[in-house]
Amino acid sequence: MAKVRKPFPWRTVFSYLILIVGVIVAVLPFMWMVSSSLMTQAEVSLGRIVPDEPQPQNYTEAWNRANFGRFMWNSTRITVITIVGLLLFCIPAAYAFARMRFVGRNVLFAIMLTTLMIPDIVTLIPNFLTIIWLGRFSATICGEACAWYNNWPALTVPFMASAFSIFLLRQFFAQIPDELWDAARIDGAGHLRFMVQIVLPLSRAPVMTVITFAFIGSWNSLLWPLLVTQSDDWRPVAAGLTKFVNSDAPGDFHLQMAASVIMIVPILIMYFFTQKQFTEGIATSGLKG
Repeated sequence: MAKVRKPFPWRTVFSYLILIVGVIVAVLPFMWMVSSSLMTQAEVSLGRIVPDEPQPQNYTEAWNRANFGRFMWNSTRITVITIVGLLLFCIPAAYAFARMRFVGRNVLFAIMLTTLMIPDIVTLIPNFLTIIWLGRFSATICGEACAWYNNWPALTVPFMASAFSIFLLRQFFAQIPDELWDAARIDGAGHLRFMVQIVLPLSRAPVMTVITFAFIGSWNSLLWPLLVTQSDDWRPVAAGLTKFVNSDAPGDFHLQMAASVIMIVPILIMYFFTQKQFTEGIATSGLKG
C-alpha cells in the first residue's frame, strides 16, 4: 500500500514566521540600545551595530551625571507606597464584587468597568484639580507637612484604586468554589477571615500580576509626576531620564542609551522573579486571548 503523504503544515510555518517577526521587532530595539550604551559617541554617530571595545564606564558616567541615585530612591518610595495602597484598596473591593451579595453590585461593577474606556489624558486635569483641593484642605488641618502638591500623596494616592486591578482580582475570586465559603462559615469565619486566610493564599498568581502591572506603571510614570511636582525632591527616574536627555547630555547618545538601560533594569529584575506567577495570573483570571 502506498503511504499517505501528510500535507505540508503551512499554517504552522506561517504562525512561526509571525512569531519570529514579532520577536525581532520587540527585541531588536532593546539589543541596539544595550549595544549603543557600550559604544563611544563616535561609534554611535557612525551607526555601528557592535562596539569595537565595550565601554562599561558609560554606565558610571551616566549614573553620576544624571544623579540617578536620587531619582531611583524617589521611584522606589513612590512604587512601594503605590503598591501597598493598591493592594489595601483593590483586594477588598474585588472580594466584595466577587463574593458578597448587596444591592446594586452589578450596576456598580459595570460603572467601574466603563472607566476603563476613558483615556487617561481626559482625567488628567480633573485629577490635578482634585489634588490641589485636597492639598489645600489637608494643609489647613495639619500645615504644609500634609501638602499633596510636590509631595508623595499626589504621586501615589490617585493610583491606589485601579479598575483593571479590581477586575482582574474579581475574576479570580469569583472562581473560588463556594464549598470553601460554606466550610469557613461552619467554622465560624466571616468575610474578612475568609478573604485573608483562604482567598488570598489561593490568589498569589493574580496578586503578583497586579503588583507587576502596578510596578511597571509607577516606575514608568512621567507625565503625571511632571504635572504635580516642581522640584527633584520627589520626581521619579523617568523624569530624571528626561531631564538628562534634554538638558544634561543632549548630544551624548551613548550616555543616553546607558541611562535608559539603567532605568529598565529594575523592571527586568521584577519580571524575572515574577514571570511564572504573572503568566499563571493572566491565564487563570479570564483574560487570556
